[in-house]
Amino acid sequence: MRVFGVVGWKNAGKTGLMERLVSEITTRGFSVSTVKHAHHSFDVDHAGKDSYRHREAGASQVLLASQNRIALMHELRGAPEPSLEELLAQLSPVDLVLVEGYKRDAHPKVEAHRAVTGNPLIAPEDPTIRAVASDTPLDIDRLVFDLDDTVAVADFILSEVGL
Repeated sequence: MRVFGVVGWKNAGKTGLMERLVSEITTRGFSVSTVKHAHHSFDVDHAGKDSYRHREAGASQVLLASQNRIALMHELRGAPEPSLEELLAQLSPVDLVLVEGYKRDAHPKVEAHRAVTGNPLIAPEDPTIRAVASDTPLDIDRLVFDLDDTVAVADFILSEVGL
């Protein structure tokens, strides 16, 4: 599977860029899945719902299915967080998987950067970052795209992964 990441510090524009890239790339006829890393506890279930009650009762996995979608929740219950590689192996085949986060993994990435955050760039210290999408001009040894130029960033990613 072809994998390309979007990384950056908090409020750098990662999620907005991901959303625009998924829309742009699927409009071109490619199938895309996404993986998002969260640094905090999260819940996609709601208290009182049957699936929540199953999970709270101790189920390791709860599969919720309808005519519109399926959702598989897996409780780690103290087990280590799965690696990106293990998570990718669980996905159905697609043309491209876009990964938000997992900045320390070895897949190629583009860094989202907003000057207003005051955060330093990750790219100078990370050779897996192939380009930066920024809201301000940068003088670095990587390609720099305008953060809002989704078409150019999508062209770059598709070229990088051979699509």
